[in-house]
Amino acid sequence: MTTIDISTPLPELQEYLREREWLNSQEKITSVEKPGEGNMNVVLRVVTDQRSFILKQSRPYVQKYPEIEAPVERIAVEKNFYQAVRDNAVNAHIPNILGYDSAENLLFLEDLGLCEDLVSIYRQRAIPARELDRLIFILGLIHRKNVKDDFPDNLEMRQLNHQHIFVLPFLDDNGLDLDDVQPGLQKLSVPFKTDVALKSVVDRIGKKYLSPGTILLHGDYYPGSWMTEADNLYVIDPEFAFPGFAEFDLGVMAAHLIMATGKKRYLSQIHDRYQGEADKKLMSQVAGIEIIRRLIGLAQLPLERDIDEKRKLLKKARRLIMG
Repeated sequence: MTTIDISTPLPELQEYLREREWLNSQEKITSVEKPGEGNMNVVLRVVTDQRSFILKQSRPYVQKYPEIEAPVERIAVEKNFYQAVRDNAVNAHIPNILGYDSAENLLFLEDLGLCEDLVSIYRQRAIPARELDRLIFILGLIHRKNVKDDFPDNLEMRQLNHQHIFVLPFLDDNGLDLDDVQPGLQKLSVPFKTDVALKSVVDRIGKKYLSPGTILLHGDYYPGSWMTEADNLYVIDPEFAFPGFAEFDLGVMAAHLIMATGKKRYLSQIHDRYQGEADKKLMSQVAGIEIIRRLIGLAQLPLERDIDEKRKLLKKARRLIMG
């Protein structure tokens, strides 16, 4: 079989899907569309004369930033994650796998419908209490899944993520001109690149992130991975999943709620409602690091805040890390 690029013209895509028996014999593709803004992979909604479904394909680079190399095996990690949590209550909050082609790094998934991700919380500066409780509950279920030694360590993806979370935002000369993002942001970033004590803590937690762990993590538990459709809540895009430490997912989650609302109390709320063991100080440090990297790193959010609001968030982040 020839290598397929799912962005290919419809007749070729249809032929590939027929060969895989992922289309019924008389089923025809009527249209293809992007279901949302994907960062890592090529994602398409395929609409046929009978149904719709999602195709997701990894490439040897980040789809949004083609100059950044990334391991194509991440799609296998995503498949493994969905399979690992399939047999508990998380099942209701993830898409079904309809097929998988390892040779083409291609995942064939249920279409969850016209979902909206929760990046809207950055604009609304709030998250509904019901959604927050469900997200904490789902994360607890994921973390309680016993994966032993049979889940991929996903080390290459972690090494990529490690650079963008724990290293590049704190480098004085990282090639990123933050004033192109927002005038005044470059100046705000300088103290975080020269603070030796801060960088020492960041480095230590970065090493922990790269070390083997025992708890199945989603690895990117933030509003872009949380989807709502009517009363349904889904968690998607677990390509950064790995066995690690619970405080990483919890801290990342807290960071995004703090950035959205400006309120540090979400850290305590998440810690207190989480059904599992978690070190609040480590959670806090991860949250602070995530806030800093999202404000002065490459992976910018649709976070419309003036420079003074960002200054306050960065000060909060420093306190979260240093106590």
